Amino acid sequence: MARGNLEDRIMEKTVHMGTNRTGIDMSPLQSKMMITGAEGATPTGGNEWALHEVGKEYIEGAMPVGTVPLPGTVRGALTALKDKVSGKHTEMLLNKIGERLAFERSGVRVYECFIAKCEAAGTTGTLPEVVKLDRVRQFCLEEAQHFAMLRDVLAAMGADPTAQTPDADMSAVASQGLMKVIQDPRTTVTQCLEAMLSIEMTDNAGWEVLVRLTRHLTMDEIADRFQQAEEQEDLHLMTIRQWYEAAVLGEAGVDVAAEAARPH
Repeated sequence: MARGNLEDRIMEKTVHMGTNRTGIDMSPLQSKMMITGAEGATPTGGNEWALHEVGKEYIEGAMPVGTVPLPGTVRGALTALKDKVSGKHTEMLLNKIGERLAFERSGVRVYECFIAKCEAAGTTGTLPEVVKLDRVRQFCLEEAQHFAMLRDVLAAMGADPTAQTPDADMSAVASQGLMKVIQDPRTTVTQCLEAMLSIEMTDNAGWEVLVRLTRHLTMDEIADRFQQAEEQEDLHLMTIRQWYEAAVLGEAGVDVAAEAARPH
C-alpha cells in the first residue's frame, strides 16, 4: 500500500476502517454453514478434568523457576546468617531487589523504544499533542538511575547484581508481550501508551512492595532510597495514564479540554 505524501498522512487517523476480514459477519454463508456443522457435531468422550489432573501432576513435580544465589562475599554470608538467626528471610529481599533491578534495566530499553516511536510519529504528524518528548526522555533517565541505585544496594549487601533471581526471571517473561507491542513498527503511539501504562502499573506496585519490605526489615536508609524512586515512579504512572486517556479521547473526537473541565 502506498505510504502517501506527508500532508495526507498528517491528516489521517491512526485507527481507521479497512478490509478487516476477521469477523464472522464478513462471510454470512460460510459462517452459517460452520454454525450448523458445529451444532450437529457429536461430542467425543472424556472431560476437561482429566486434562486438569495431568496439569496438576506437572505442577506438583515441577522444580522452582530458579534460586537466589548465595552471597558472594564473606560479609554478605555473615549478614545472611545473622538475618536467618533473627527470623528474617534475606533471600526474599534479594529476590525482590533483583526483580526490580531487572525491571528497571528493561525499563530503559522500553523507554528508548517508545522514544523512537514518538520521534517517528512526530515526523509523520501522528504524535498525540499531549505527549511531551522531553518528559519521556526524563523518565528514561530516571529508570537508568533506579537501575544504578539498585545495583549499588545489592553490591553493598554482598550480593551479585548480575545474577538473575527467580522473580526477575518471571517478570521478564511476563513483560515480553508488552515489549513486543512497543517494538512493533505498526503500532501507534496511543497503542504503545496502553502498553506503557501496564508496565508502569506493575513497576509502581513493585516499588511499593519493596519499600514496605525494607521498612519491615528496619533497613530505613535503603527504604528511603527506594521511597524516592517510588515517588518518581508515581509521577511516571500518573503522566502515562493521563497521556493515554487524552490520546484515546482525542482520536475519538472528544474535546479533551472540555472533558477535563466537566464535573464527574
